[in-house]
Amino acid sequence: MIKSMTGYGKAVIETDTGRTTVEIRSVNHRYGEIFVKMPRTLIAFENEVRKAVGDRLKRGKIEVFVQRDEAVGVQNQPFVNVPLAKAYRDSFERLREELGLLAEQVSLPLILSQRDVLAAREEEGDEDALRGDLLKAVRGAVEAMEAMRLREGEELLADLTARRQTLALLIDRIAARAPVVVAEYAARLRERLSQLLADTTVDEARFAQEVAIMADKGDVTEELVRFRSHLVQFDETLKLAEPVGRKLDFLMQELNREVNTIGSKANDAVMAGLVVELKAELEKIREQIQNIE
Repeated sequence: MIKSMTGYGKAVIETDTGRTTVEIRSVNHRYGEIFVKMPRTLIAFENEVRKAVGDRLKRGKIEVFVQRDEAVGVQNQPFVNVPLAKAYRDSFERLREELGLLAEQVSLPLILSQRDVLAAREEEGDEDALRGDLLKAVRGAVEAMEAMRLREGEELLADLTARRQTLALLIDRIAARAPVVVAEYAARLRERLSQLLADTTVDEARFAQEVAIMADKGDVTEELVRFRSHLVQFDETLKLAEPVGRKLDFLMQELNREVNTIGSKANDAVMAGLVVELKAELEKIREQIQNIE
């Protein structure tokens, strides 16, 4: 099953106490990385959010954005962190003394403006409901993203299938050209020998030996067999119901290796041209595979 690594999903869960919004987006990445941005009031559930996302999305750079909006009229009780307020007051007093500033009382507004001194205490019993809303929204956003990734995956599959057929056609043309190259070499060699030796009879045994040496150096039979074998593996991998991006990337490396070897053996302009076409097509496939989970 082909899935794109690029996607976006959003889900909103709204109850009497408020609205929880989760947005997830992902882009290509060699590995799986999850980044979560959420309000401090929900930070206790971050690991659960990561697990819920990671269980479904195995690869890609994934960003999760969580927003919580309390319903109108639903207010948590204000809470003053007195020990923290005293610590800020003492710190300000020490700083005033160190700097030699005139004695003056540290103002209450200054202390209250410091982070976490004045906060909202969540009412008991709300935590489970809040957690449930959050995870439900996460699952909904993941489902929406998965649907988008699958749709894009279908388009990628169609493109890869068509390009795979192009690879097969090109390799068949190379296979058909290989024996022609040997025959043309033999004809050129015989013509040159005839011109050089004039009336002297060509040593057929030596001639056959030279042709055989050339044919052996340019023999691409093994490379053709391996290339076609990799194409079969490519087809089978596309049908797997699991992330296949890395497997396809490995197969592309193997196919490129065989094409490079064929190119190094191709002492023929036509075959060299076909090798260039093969490399160009393989590069297009490789670029598409970079977007597959």
